[in-house]
Amino acid sequence: MTDAAPTPTLSAPAVAPGRSENSRGLLYGFLAYGLWGVLPLYFLLLAPTGAVEVVAWRVLFSLVFCLLLITFTRKWGALRHVLGQRRVMLTMGLAGLLIFVNWQTYVFAAMTGHVVEAALGYFINPIVTVLLGVLVLRERLRRIQWIALAITVVAVIVLTVGYGTLPWISLVLAFSFGFYGLMKKRVGTSVDAVTGLTLETAWLAPVAIIQLVVVASLSGLTFGTVSTIHTLGLLAAGVVTAVPLLLFAAAARRLPLTVLGLIQFAAPVLQFLVGVFILNEPMPAERWVGFALVWVALIILTIDMVAAGRVARRASLEPV
Repeated sequence: MTDAAPTPTLSAPAVAPGRSENSRGLLYGFLAYGLWGVLPLYFLLLAPTGAVEVVAWRVLFSLVFCLLLITFTRKWGALRHVLGQRRVMLTMGLAGLLIFVNWQTYVFAAMTGHVVEAALGYFINPIVTVLLGVLVLRERLRRIQWIALAITVVAVIVLTVGYGTLPWISLVLAFSFGFYGLMKKRVGTSVDAVTGLTLETAWLAPVAIIQLVVVASLSGLTFGTVSTIHTLGLLAAGVVTAVPLLLFAAAARRLPLTVLGLIQFAAPVLQFLVGVFILNEPMPAERWVGFALVWVALIILTIDMVAAGRVARRASLEPV
């Protein structure tokens, strides 16, 4: 063995490290949002299991998978460190409650023919995040952001008139995930993705067990009673939950926030396509109008976000 560097060949051109990391980040990001986008089809395959039982198994098997992952990656030290921080633990407990509401609503939507309404929730989510910045973090909005918010309010009114009721699934998903993101923002980088999901599901484990007890007493559990494939599907709920989250975390470390913000729309776009073209959910005219208004608001918000990012980058490059 020598210390000589390998001779470069024409078949393996050198690639700039930054560019390579960006490419990997894009791949991880699209994989994460792609998996989230087709998740409704996975939950439909778990029938006849109801949404309450599915979410309970999802919580428990996610916890088991995360504990195995922590053991495999030898990150028990990081978990013990967080366990000693009371404020962080309480914040993760609240985050767990919010993601539980989100999961329960989403699985219910997927299994009852409301995938399009669920997609709308995730289209609205970036706008809700902006609104929470104003209401909770006291951030000041630019005029164009206020315009996007106003258009979204009009869209919700149009959809409410069309549905004959508030699109509550969309609003619950958007606000629960928006507040969940706020909780994650509070803990910042002090809790990594695996540790975070471990703590959230650990907080929720007692709730999941109570849910299973209630389902068992009322209608009986389906786990292990339908077929081998069905049982494996429920067992895989932990992997299906954790893998996109880990891919997202890997993408977030490699991509600028503006890029990550743009590719996040891949998930609701896929959900919308699944709902309309695979599950044949109805799309009357007023629903198309409502969605169109939301898409216009998102385009405005995205253009503003990209422009603000460019201004910030130019400012950071200017000499002091």
